[in-house]
Amino acid sequence: MAQNTRTVPAGTPTNVTQNHTKGGIGESTLRPDGTLKVTGEFAYSSDMWHEDMLWGQTLRSTVAHAEIVSIDISEALAMPGVYSVLTYDDLPAEMKNYGLEIQDTPVLANGRVRHHGEPVALVAADHPETARRAAAKIKIDYRELPLVTDEASALAEDAPLIHEGRDDHHIGHVPHPNIVHRQPIIRGNVEEARKRADVIVEGEYTFGMQDQAFLGPESGLAVPSEDGGVELYVATQWLHSDLQQIAPVLGLPPEKVRMTLSGVGGAFGGREDISMQIHACLLALATQKPVKIVYNRFESFFGHVHRHPAKLYYEHGATKDGKLTHMKCKIVLDGGAYASASPAVVGNASSLSVGPYVLEDVDIEAIALYTNNPPCGAMRGFGAVQACFAYEAQMDKLAAKLGMDPVEFRQLNAMEQGTIMPTGQVVDAPAPVAELLRRVKARPLPPERQWESAGENADVRALPGGLSNTTHGEGVVRGVGYAVGIKNVGFSEGFDDYSTARVTLEVINGEAVAMVHTAMAEVGQGGITVHAQIARTELGVTQVTIHPADTQVGSAGSTSASRQTYMTGGAVKNTCEAVREAVLEIGRRKNGSYHPAWATAELLLEGGKVVTDGGEVLADIADILEGEDAIDIELEFRHAATEPFDLVTGQGNGHVQYTFAAHRAVVEVDTELGLVKVVELATAQDVGKALNMLSVVGQIQGGTTQGLGVAIMEEIIVDPKTAKVRNPSFTDYLIPTILDTPTIPVDVLELADPKAPYGLRGMGEAPTLSSTPAVIAAIRAATGLEINKTPIRPELLTGTL
Repeated sequence: MAQNTRTVPAGTPTNVTQNHTKGGIGESTLRPDGTLKVTGEFAYSSDMWHEDMLWGQTLRSTVAHAEIVSIDISEALAMPGVYSVLTYDDLPAEMKNYGLEIQDTPVLANGRVRHHGEPVALVAADHPETARRAAAKIKIDYRELPLVTDEASALAEDAPLIHEGRDDHHIGHVPHPNIVHRQPIIRGNVEEARKRADVIVEGEYTFGMQDQAFLGPESGLAVPSEDGGVELYVATQWLHSDLQQIAPVLGLPPEKVRMTLSGVGGAFGGREDISMQIHACLLALATQKPVKIVYNRFESFFGHVHRHPAKLYYEHGATKDGKLTHMKCKIVLDGGAYASASPAVVGNASSLSVGPYVLEDVDIEAIALYTNNPPCGAMRGFGAVQACFAYEAQMDKLAAKLGMDPVEFRQLNAMEQGTIMPTGQVVDAPAPVAELLRRVKARPLPPERQWESAGENADVRALPGGLSNTTHGEGVVRGVGYAVGIKNVGFSEGFDDYSTARVTLEVINGEAVAMVHTAMAEVGQGGITVHAQIARTELGVTQVTIHPADTQVGSAGSTSASRQTYMTGGAVKNTCEAVREAVLEIGRRKNGSYHPAWATAELLLEGGKVVTDGGEVLADIADILEGEDAIDIELEFRHAATEPFDLVTGQGNGHVQYTFAAHRAVVEVDTELGLVKVVELATAQDVGKALNMLSVVGQIQGGTTQGLGVAIMEEIIVDPKTAKVRNPSFTDYLIPTILDTPTIPVDVLELADPKAPYGLRGMGEAPTLSSTPAVIAAIRAATGLEINKTPIRPELLTGTL
């Protein structure tokens, strides 16, 4: 950057043209936490320590549905080193339940357990092993009750009610008390449209229960404070939502529960609900000592919600020239024992069930059930993942029946800007569905059977089965599959979705320094990096400090729904703009007489200077602020208002923004052994504006890999006879490793959404949608099998199931 070395009065313009401030939006600046994480030096919540802390332990139910006849805690209390044992009867407040929307989840089981692994009692001891042994000494007498495990048992006339006496706001419009929420969407006339169809295809699809499988287990540290309150340091996705649920069950006003975000080791929706937060606080207040709780991997599988397993029933029709005529579907989501985010997941699944296609005649119904299975809630993709798997399988069926290319068939029916969704909402921003498909199809295919050309140097990792060395090329067949998906961005259906940012600008050691303070949960998505980039761009300063996230600033909402860069990034942008205007007002007051540009020109802050839009430097920011109090502004940011979907027709402008991604999967399948090697997962996605391209590509590749996992390996297995989880470990619940992850070429489009900050589009979830059906389509192409479930296991491919 050119430097001005002349001594001139403050506010006098120079003819030096400024470059943009380094490290601003559009640059791939490095993450401040990146090096610490890869070197093992980053402090996660499980690393926290207090010199006199106790260790908390949760005792969980060993059965899925039972009456608690008695609890005997005497042996546990008698153990040396045990400070406290708590059950439901020890809860301090009138409010004893919590929940994101419906407060139906008991802090500790009250006379009845509704799922395997439900919390029943708490122990605090001076050593974690002592706490575990004490919990094991608690004697609970259960009388098991009949199980509800699927749609048939949940909706039977004589079905046991999971929640008797429901009084939540959904009960009035569901046909059975074991339905959490029901959302129909009716548009056009399906019966008339069916008459125009030359071909009709039907399908029944099963989507397995996926775990978020974050590597950092649930953990936190609660410290009692002198005013009778509590300080909670925790890994979470939504500080203020936690606060709203924690304070009432502690019997404390919200201001006495002070929360600070600690290091988060991944989330993907699994930390949106309460896990150990209330339990740690209860034990800390009961013992008046700091209490730390850290789940092991086994307990983590019971300590958070999972992705809803689903049954999906679809019918599509099309004319002989390939135009879709109608769609009818029913989506049944298993919400498990407690509501969590099920109502919102139902809204997403129903409103996005048609996919990114033009359809004027639809009949849609989505429901979520209460069962005795593990509770399910938020996970990356949030209802749209299950639907995408089904409607993309339908597109392949239709294309095959019509003798059309599957990509061309999709392009023929692809939505675009101006398309009307089945809910009546107009897609008012770019929707480049056909272009995304064109790009993934146009990409060169990787060479086939690469191991053959390598001869003696062949790497077994390139073969199905990999290092197990079971496949040597016999029976290996290639398949190629395509898929595209649509996902909403932000909270929907009239929710008051907002984010808050506080920005301070002051002079420190002669340099203008900004501090950004939000309650955004950094869970690995790179938000703190982007916030600093926004501040540099808007304020023209190099030095930006990110204040630790806590509840001493207004809510930033959840780190979910692909919303944080849009929402909290938007809040940071708006607040920085207000700070910038305050700087310019001070500059006008101090220096306006030196040059008319102070009054007439478009002024910017760049490179530590106040400059005109023509590049003239008027003053140093530090000189303007010298002798002034720090500029400190806190503002809220809201997106355009949404509205609830009508409970009869499903009509309404329910979503803020839509985002799209397409995938092409290339697989090689050993058809004799049922082993699959995903060779490549190419993707194209419109992100509106890439604020940090390196982070964008990382998010797309990560989401793609998560979709790959549910296609071929990931599933929580729940025993249908006992409703018990059979594989709560990373030994038996498999996730993709580096050896399973293929090459993932990424093609990024930047078609701006004029309503969004910088034109950006929320992009973290979309790649998780279409990667799953693309992989499964490729396996279908390789094997010729009709595969209608996830995940695909070897025995399904070999016919030995």
